[in-house]
Amino acid sequence: MAREKVGVLTALDDAKTQLYHFKAIVVAGMGFFTDAYDLFCISLVTKLLGRIYYTKQGSSSPGTLPPNVADAVTGVAFVGTLTGQLFFGWLGDKLGRKKVYGLTLLLMVACAIGSGLSFGHTPASVISTLCFFRFWLGFGIGGDYPLSATIMSEYANKKTRGAFIAAVFAMQGFGNLSGGIVALIVSAAFRNKYHSPPYDVNPQESLPRQADYIWRIIVMVGAFPAALTYYWRMKMPETARYTALVAKNTKQAAQDMAKVLHVDLAEEEKKPYDSPTRDTANSFGLFSKEFAKRHGLHLVGTCVCWFLLDIAFYSQNLFQKDIFTAVGWLPAAKTMSAIQEVFTVARAQTIIVICGLIPGYWFTVAFIDYLGRFIIQLMGFFFMTVFMLALAIPYHHWTQNHIGFVVMYSLTFFFANFGPNSTTFIVPAEIFPARLRSTCHGISAASGKAGAIVGAFGFLYAAQSKTNPDAGYRPGIGVRNTLFVLACINFFGILFTLLVPESKGRSLEELTGENEEECEQTVERQVSP
Repeated sequence: MAREKVGVLTALDDAKTQLYHFKAIVVAGMGFFTDAYDLFCISLVTKLLGRIYYTKQGSSSPGTLPPNVADAVTGVAFVGTLTGQLFFGWLGDKLGRKKVYGLTLLLMVACAIGSGLSFGHTPASVISTLCFFRFWLGFGIGGDYPLSATIMSEYANKKTRGAFIAAVFAMQGFGNLSGGIVALIVSAAFRNKYHSPPYDVNPQESLPRQADYIWRIIVMVGAFPAALTYYWRMKMPETARYTALVAKNTKQAAQDMAKVLHVDLAEEEKKPYDSPTRDTANSFGLFSKEFAKRHGLHLVGTCVCWFLLDIAFYSQNLFQKDIFTAVGWLPAAKTMSAIQEVFTVARAQTIIVICGLIPGYWFTVAFIDYLGRFIIQLMGFFFMTVFMLALAIPYHHWTQNHIGFVVMYSLTFFFANFGPNSTTFIVPAEIFPARLRSTCHGISAASGKAGAIVGAFGFLYAAQSKTNPDAGYRPGIGVRNTLFVLACINFFGILFTLLVPESKGRSLEELTGENEEECEQTVERQVSP
């Protein structure tokens, strides 16, 4: 049985890059496109939600979401994502990747549409509805992390596997960009149709009644790319590695791959199907001593690196308001109408995505199979540490040199994406056994999302000014001291990267030792009396 497995898996490892590989990248990548769009677009409309539902009559400035409401709207999706990563990661190993893959997409479609609906008209009912659907939206998004990464790693050949998985993840950049573009188009259309003065000129007319449709349209558009790829996800066969190594049906694995890839599997298809047998040497569980011995430090490395990375990555959003205001991209709220503010925020964030996010993703795609995962992750954490310190030490200089601040800020994002933001997603899909691969990736991803919650909310409070905090917040340690803390976090990322093995150019079975162990067992059974 074990010797039979080697044929189909070796054929996959040695297969030339083909059209189906690119199709798989698009089908899996559109999930991440949708993920990024849905998680990103909410930041484009929170100011509008504050104006619509929390503006006080006679106030000198437009309303904003109270801190607890803003935290709930943003954070509930993170909690849902973390939960989904753990649940669907486990389910992907139990039931198979294909059976679960479509469910996550359906959940995203339904909840993206639901996010734009309201059960009532009061602020409490609208925000409650939004939070309910965004939790389950995050739950579906969370499932896409381990499933997409695992499916792409198990389809890919060993020569270009890193680039293929990175390309799936890089679709996030286009999802972020599309969120900004959709917000620009929708807000521009409403601005041309409904001319409204700035808030300080006429508070009531600065918020036309039709503005309530803007945020609903923006969040609901996220359902369309997911819906368009559902059919193609259902047409994808189960991965050969799951079928051969977990379901232990080599013949079916060969037949499935022969349908979609041009590889010579004729001999494999002729072999009889052997009923599944339990290989005791290679059937250890996640909580076993054997797993701890072989992969324990690897799992610690992937979890902690992703946790530390997401603290730093998501906390960078804290500085956008200061940067946008400093360079004149985001004027004072009272000098704009509600619709104009949506347009202005979307334009500023779209510039950051184009300059900092997208290039880093695709540099990773281009170089990961040449430089390797280890070097790129180490380099990324190193330069994030350097640029955080470069922002923190002469912080008062940067408050006067706005363009320099934007450049440094963009470079930090660039090396996050051409670095650990990409590699922490790739490596867990490669270094764990097939029967635990999706689970371990889900655990690693959930650790990252826990870091995102710490970064997005813990540091939001920590970064408040000691003397002049934002309304509703207590004094914190200030932005400069926060940057020093984040630099230390990135430095610890360098240290924990040392626990993660290099997987460049090696087959998945070579990394996990699955085939070798099973072959040895087969030989032992043959020679035993």
